[in-house]
Amino acid sequence: MGSDEDKALLPPPPPVLPSNLVPELDPVKKSMILPMARRGSGSKGQRIPLLTNHFKVNFNNANGHFFHYSVAITYEDGRPVEAKGIGRKILDKVQQTYQTDLGSKYFAYDGEKTLFTVGPLPSNKLDFSVVLEDAPSSRNNTGNGSPSEGNDADKKRTRRPNQSKKFMVEISYAAKIPMHAIGAALQGKETDSLQDAIRVLDVILRQSAARQGCLLVRQSFFHNDAQNFVPIGAGVIGVRGFHSSFRTTQGGLSLNIDTSTTMVVQPGPVIEFLLANLNVKDPYSVDWKKAGRALKNLRVKVAPSNREYKISGLSDNPCKDQLFTRNSKNEKGEIVETQTTVYEYFTEFRNVPLKYSGDFPCINVGKPKRPTYIPIEHCELVSLQRYTKSLTNLQRASLVEKSRQKPPERMNSLTTGLKNSNYNADLVLRESGVSIGSNFTQVEGRILPAPKLRVGNGEDFQPRNGRWNFNNKRLVEPTTVTRWAVVNFSARCDTNRLIPDLIRCGNMKGINVEPPYEVVFQENAQFRNAPPHVRVEKMFEQIQSKLPGKPKFLLCILAERKNSHIYGPWKKKNLSELGIVTQCIAPTPRINDQYLTNVLLKINAKLGGLNSLLAMERSQAMPAVTQVPTIIVGMDVSHGSPGQSDIPSVAAVVSSRQWPLISKYRACVRTQSRKVEMIDNLFKLVPNKEEKLVDEGIFRELLVDFYASSQKRKPDHIIIFRDGVSESQFNQVLNIELDQMMQACKFLDETWNPKFTVIIAQKNHHTKFFQDKGPDNVPPGTIIDSKICHPRNNDFYLCAHAGMIGTTRPTHYHVLYDEIKFTTDDLQELVHSLSYVYQRSTTAISVVAPICYAHLAAAQMGSVMKFEDMSLSETSSSHGGITTSGAVPVPPMPKLNPDVASSMFFC
Repeated sequence: MGSDEDKALLPPPPPVLPSNLVPELDPVKKSMILPMARRGSGSKGQRIPLLTNHFKVNFNNANGHFFHYSVAITYEDGRPVEAKGIGRKILDKVQQTYQTDLGSKYFAYDGEKTLFTVGPLPSNKLDFSVVLEDAPSSRNNTGNGSPSEGNDADKKRTRRPNQSKKFMVEISYAAKIPMHAIGAALQGKETDSLQDAIRVLDVILRQSAARQGCLLVRQSFFHNDAQNFVPIGAGVIGVRGFHSSFRTTQGGLSLNIDTSTTMVVQPGPVIEFLLANLNVKDPYSVDWKKAGRALKNLRVKVAPSNREYKISGLSDNPCKDQLFTRNSKNEKGEIVETQTTVYEYFTEFRNVPLKYSGDFPCINVGKPKRPTYIPIEHCELVSLQRYTKSLTNLQRASLVEKSRQKPPERMNSLTTGLKNSNYNADLVLRESGVSIGSNFTQVEGRILPAPKLRVGNGEDFQPRNGRWNFNNKRLVEPTTVTRWAVVNFSARCDTNRLIPDLIRCGNMKGINVEPPYEVVFQENAQFRNAPPHVRVEKMFEQIQSKLPGKPKFLLCILAERKNSHIYGPWKKKNLSELGIVTQCIAPTPRINDQYLTNVLLKINAKLGGLNSLLAMERSQAMPAVTQVPTIIVGMDVSHGSPGQSDIPSVAAVVSSRQWPLISKYRACVRTQSRKVEMIDNLFKLVPNKEEKLVDEGIFRELLVDFYASSQKRKPDHIIIFRDGVSESQFNQVLNIELDQMMQACKFLDETWNPKFTVIIAQKNHHTKFFQDKGPDNVPPGTIIDSKICHPRNNDFYLCAHAGMIGTTRPTHYHVLYDEIKFTTDDLQELVHSLSYVYQRSTTAISVVAPICYAHLAAAQMGSVMKFEDMSLSETSSSHGGITTSGAVPVPPMPKLNPDVASSMFFC
């Protein structure tokens, strides 16, 4: 944008500040903004009866109270018990042993420091002592050797760990929670103590699942049943289970139950897990350093005692050579220390034959400095141990394929799961007067008609079943592909066929694809194994030596379809350093016209064209958007994968441009502290060289672009779609992010008062919908805004897309703020329409396009940051351990070259 345009937007210059002063602007609105209330339900669309996986909660104890107690568990010597999982065993023993002292009350224990009862216990403070047989000691293994049974001297040495142990339990009163909060929720009213009461109900269900031997993961539980196990490769197993949570709805309180999947380590012999995990055929091929990392902290059951231990590592030497010190009697009957190998100890002293352990390291279940060694064939991994590392693409694809369920199959699973859980037999739940219905809740949905789309030659058409195609159609705004070249990074591809086919398909859609530069840039074979950034630099040396100037577009052919190491440095070189639009492909040997058309849709959007748009963008169909200058914003924050402790989070904000269009977007992407969800760079005041305050925030950059591309008009309506936040963060979105955007507007022009609408989109929830009659997914355009929606807040569920596989997951939209004052029907129609402007595909998508674009922009620039991080780690020593948010300086995102900054480079 030119300097004249900047001046038109900027207010008079602010006063000069001393250079050492850090400016702080007062928030635009001092009072706390809260999510808005529902204004009414929509009426448009054809009505359809549906079922949902919410089960009605009944209640008959409105005058009762839950009592909240704190729990402290210690050893006899007063040390706190920190071992995970043992708390439930101890409290179960308290329940069995001291029923009279507890006033015959049953309690719900959360596994840590809290328990709840219905009505009070006999005293505000109760002390108990219980003995657990075979309880793990915090001083688990005290010497070198095997913890299994041995001769007399060894028995004496190993008697201390893992024998009966005494625990002291103190239960003390903390609070009282009125049960009438549940009764009020059944009538659609929320009270202050409702969340506390719901937490108690959740704890009751978790305790019920724990007593059935389930693995608990937040609000999901997984049974140890091989029928629920699906192998996904590399020694990892997907386990099917159930999510359950209580939800307040317009129809009262309901229990939301859904199928859920988590990953666990393959149970059974340790060696079999290692062969699968490390992808080797026999134990002699195992990389034992990698094996040690894979096994650390996993629990094993040791034969023949069947006791459980946690793996602390592997022995330095093979079992045949690994020495340890043991006590034995000499000829005089005196106890002396002798050295023996683990192999000799088991085979000669214990008479336990070892088939294959001799040549391999032992499992250490002791402390690193005081090890206890077990031959590997005596160790079996315990079932239901979570696998928390990030999955490979193959594992993820396998998990998705094996865990998807068609609607009838999912409904059957949920019905069976609810029946097997047998919640209504739970003693604490019965005492509280709560019972759970067994029928899916009936709701009424509406099917919104698909919006009309416009393609080339002024043709309008209406998509059917959420899909369309460009057969015999031209793109609405085709571009020209000129001054372009093809680059091949050692991929098998017949470019002699690819190029003419691409030109032919482009011309059919109206895209003028000119012939590329004659030479196809093939990677020099000597650089194939060089570091990725070197391969990219060498390729550009070729390009610059043979082309007359900078190309406008590069088609890059990669050998790997996913996780190509070339991708990050290639994008950084093109988008940041040179300003060249680029499209990467990893084609299969047989490329058809459908594949090429999909590639051309992306190329056309990146080069500034449009494939299709909403007919209303060229009409006056929605006055609040098409007659008043309106900017539509999509926001998302991408966090690194598990184990990537130092890669910062990436915040991406996209915004519409060239109003009255709402199909064209640009992106602004910044880094921020790891795992921080709120975007903190929307408004950022810094002193410039003249020590005047300037705003270098994300939002100003987008507002200036809108002004420059929209006939020098400022937006009077600003519609924000935010992804990836939970209900507990809604207030932060309104009072931190929205406040920053309001400040950015005021800093540009004091007199400017645009109206804001803020909408959250959530995909990570567990509400599903099913057709009342018929096995198919709900039709595209199905919207639900009553009965199971929030009793007060303005929310609705929308299934905009056609679910082709599995069960459709609706998007849950929450309208938090609406100064524009849309009617309910208009706002729902706008949200539905924005699922049809995604330029990469010819289908309606499941969430509005601006959010998808923000996600793509964050992911693409995140790959650049990942490459930067890899480059740094190659030149500096790696540092282990997870760093806390904000503890590491956040490296800045490489700036986009001005030639591509306003393009849809992310498309």
